[in-house]
Amino acid sequence: MNLRKLIRNNPILYNIRVIQLRGIRRLQNCHPRVRFARLRNDDALAYPVKRHQSLLRRKLGDTDPQLQENKIVNLQLSTAKIDGLLIRPGETFSFWQAIGRTTARKGYVEGLLLSHGEVGTGVGGGLCQLANLLFWMAMHSPLDVVERHHHSFDAFPDERRVLPFGSGASVFYNYIDLRFVNRTDATFQLHTWLTDEHLKGAILCDEDLPLAYHLEERNHRFSQADGTYYRSNEIWRKTVDKRTGNTVNEERLIQNHAEVKYPITLSDL
Repeated sequence: MNLRKLIRNNPILYNIRVIQLRGIRRLQNCHPRVRFARLRNDDALAYPVKRHQSLLRRKLGDTDPQLQENKIVNLQLSTAKIDGLLIRPGETFSFWQAIGRTTARKGYVEGLLLSHGEVGTGVGGGLCQLANLLFWMAMHSPLDVVERHHHSFDAFPDERRVLPFGSGASVFYNYIDLRFVNRTDATFQLHTWLTDEHLKGAILCDEDLPLAYHLEERNHRFSQADGTYYRSNEIWRKTVDKRTGNTVNEERLIQNHAEVKYPITLSDL
């Protein structure tokens, strides 16, 4: 048994390791070269960069539907922390610096968590949906994603899923973070809010950007090895000159290969 698996399977060692990693991240956050985005403005910037929405409720295997209602409570609290946040030149957006620790004292409740290849619950669960939305929008902008973690497994089938498999972001306070840096001369702004059915978001800018960004999935497939099913794909981004319509750059952003945790039919292979 390797050290990582030993720590994962021993609750005492696991909790000690979490405390250690959180302490390390707190020290790293004090680095003088890192300037976190903290200023919020209720007035929307003039130019939209990317908008997106995702369903608040969809069937997730045989999980308790109440967990999705709890998730909505958690999203209401966390989106309020991010809505209106400005990312000025040289600043870094950090998911956890913006939201803070999600505790019951702050009103967070039990929600769905995906960790170590398993589906579980925890206070503040469900915030990966917000991280997914922010990451997807950031990839459609010139903001530079410098930290993003992904789930090592595919937990649920594509029941009303909108985004390509593997385009999400995993978060766990505070050392598994989502971060992007503004290396441009423009100022960006995040807006996040909930309707009755959707989590919604937008990235705005204080100037009309000359480039647009388009993402597409390529080489999607299921495979089998030693009795285990896997899912693979690639996510590519095209950068387009908005004035001419010409592609100025094309790059592969993500290459996914993950274990599938739900039944696969022959037609999927």
